[in-house]
Amino acid sequence: MGSVTNELSPQLHAFIARQHVFFMATAPLHGGHVNLSPKGRDAFRVLDPKRVAYLDLTGSGNETSAHLLENGRITIMFCAFEGPPLILRLYGAGRAVLKGTAAWEELAPRFPDLPGARQIIVVDLTRVQTSCGYGVPTMEFRAERDKIIRWAEAKGDVGLEAYRQEKNLRSIDGLPTALGQDAKQ
Repeated sequence: MGSVTNELSPQLHAFIARQHVFFMATAPLHGGHVNLSPKGRDAFRVLDPKRVAYLDLTGSGNETSAHLLENGRITIMFCAFEGPPLILRLYGAGRAVLKGTAAWEELAPRFPDLPGARQIIVVDLTRVQTSCGYGVPTMEFRAERDKIIRWAEAKGDVGLEAYRQEKNLRSIDGLPTALGQDAKQ
């Protein structure tokens, strides 16, 4: 049925590669709001059996970055909506990698060059857990939505930077994000 390990097997790596969507969750240490977000757009990469990353696009908030800066805790979940049922949860310690850093230059070529790319979230895995997924419905993938790409293209680099300065420097609970920390330096 389910299993627990501390790294990704080749079979789980292949399962991840077939998925069109994943979900990530973070939370502040004390009170505040739990963040749970769906992600897509071919933005997830297995870096090695114990480390994964995803390209994070500019959005209306930046909770993930704030929570990771505060405590590092993150969970990523994949569900098989097609094929045999399976749920895969990746637990670990994450961090936001920002543009203009050596780590960004190393990681960015692994991802598509998408308008609105804001940061890369890197996760060092501490637990890899599978479960049955029997309760997950089957659904057919039709297409990626292109609204976020068109929105970012319309904003342009200057508009995106202004938007991030207005909306992405603090979490909804007032915690600083990595972008906010970077702005202080």
